[in-house]
Amino acid sequence: MSAGSLEHLDVLIVGAGLSGIGAAWHLQERCPGRSYAIFEAREELGGTWDLFRYPGIRSDSDMHTLGYRFKPWTEAKSIADGPAILEYVRETARENGIEGKIRFGHRVVAADWSSEESRWTVTAERGDTGEAVRLTCDFLWACSGYYRYDEGFTPRFEGEERFVGPIVHPQHWPEDLDYADKRVVVIGSGATAVTLVPAIAEKASHVTMLQRSPTYIASLPGEDRIAAALRRRLPERLAYAAVRWKNVLIQTLFYQLSRRRPELVKRLIRKGVQRSLPPGFDVDRHFKPRYDPWDQRMCLVPDGDLFRALSEGGASVVTDTIASFTERGVQLESGEQLEADVIVTATGINLLFLGGAELSVDGAPVDLASTMAYRGMMLSGVPNMAFTTGYTNASWTLKADLTSEYVCRLLDHMAAHGYRRCVPEVDPSIHEEPLLNLNSGYVLRSLDEFPKQGSREPWKLRQNYLFDIRTLRRGSLDDGALRFADGAVPAGPSEGAGEKLAA
Repeated sequence: MSAGSLEHLDVLIVGAGLSGIGAAWHLQERCPGRSYAIFEAREELGGTWDLFRYPGIRSDSDMHTLGYRFKPWTEAKSIADGPAILEYVRETARENGIEGKIRFGHRVVAADWSSEESRWTVTAERGDTGEAVRLTCDFLWACSGYYRYDEGFTPRFEGEERFVGPIVHPQHWPEDLDYADKRVVVIGSGATAVTLVPAIAEKASHVTMLQRSPTYIASLPGEDRIAAALRRRLPERLAYAAVRWKNVLIQTLFYQLSRRRPELVKRLIRKGVQRSLPPGFDVDRHFKPRYDPWDQRMCLVPDGDLFRALSEGGASVVTDTIASFTERGVQLESGEQLEADVIVTATGINLLFLGGAELSVDGAPVDLASTMAYRGMMLSGVPNMAFTTGYTNASWTLKADLTSEYVCRLLDHMAAHGYRRCVPEVDPSIHEEPLLNLNSGYVLRSLDEFPKQGSREPWKLRQNYLFDIRTLRRGSLDDGALRFADGAVPAGPSEGAGEKLAA
């Protein structure tokens, strides 16, 4: 298939959220002269931080690690709210001329790789007209994360049609929702629920967090005193780098301790929760999970705001299962009735890899579930394509920044050697493992549709920033798993992967 007169770009970035804006900065800084554009399905940049508008929305990671490595976070709050993070992303785009590269309302629906032409043909659908837009690019870079943006996860509740009040999912929070002086039941115990409850409690008559089972919750100061002290004494970038490394090391050590000494970490977390709640509070019933720390992502509450709302009486927690909704609220399996004027289903998200775009190589559809993720950013058998995802046990942007550095190194390496194509090829002796190492419901529901990871490097995800600095920032690109070619070579396994092939 000939590309004809279609617009051609060196790189197409998909998604103008935290990852996509960061990718664009790295591309401009490290690969100047390459043409690129960003296709964004929505009408605003910011991704997650523009989409989610529920009360109290905030990061569950500190901004010294969630922020970009190249742009210091200078606000006082280390655990920042959604609007502050959104402005940070927008400011990055404005300051670096990235806004003009974004084509809003362009949702990528398909991409087909041609080995004959060594390029992608990408099809996007315009949100305003439904018109199909096509262009070609040498390299396709997906920065759309893995959340499904058009709908969250809401299980079917018996009798929900009987409830006379509004039932709201946080992913689609109505701007005009009035919960002042109302009784609100928030169903869920994850990051969204523990964020919503203290925020809603400020106006509602009472908020009940209804959970089927507890989650590990830890409190951290909303403002980092060490960061504030260093900013007074050091240049901005040096202070930011020092705090970033402090927090990286703390996160890494805590995660490693959690995996190696789970009982110790359980006791430490329990003591922290117990100190934050009134005497006699049933900590074990409501805050003692049935799994080990970091089997699921841990929740963070700045300055213990959730525990403060529970202590002051504006909120309560109930651990039980739902029998049915009623006209006036929720009937529990225990027989208890929770009366409510508003029900919020903070029941999770749906995952969607690559934003649902369909990939094909030389006309053959790519079955994502049968591919393996190379270094957590490329797909086996899929040429000239990368995707950005973050860590499950640390800040998303730590991995996103490293992925951007690696992709730019890869593009420069290909240009320097005259390569037009690179594709990861899997050693058949490598065993498949699930891509994400969490047993959270939102992960398990979709994991079968995702690529796999492998049993050893470079296919194994270490979820370790220190390890990835060595391999992604400094490791060799010719590692025996990447196959490079300088011309039209059909996709597929080859002998001597990693060496330059004749056209």
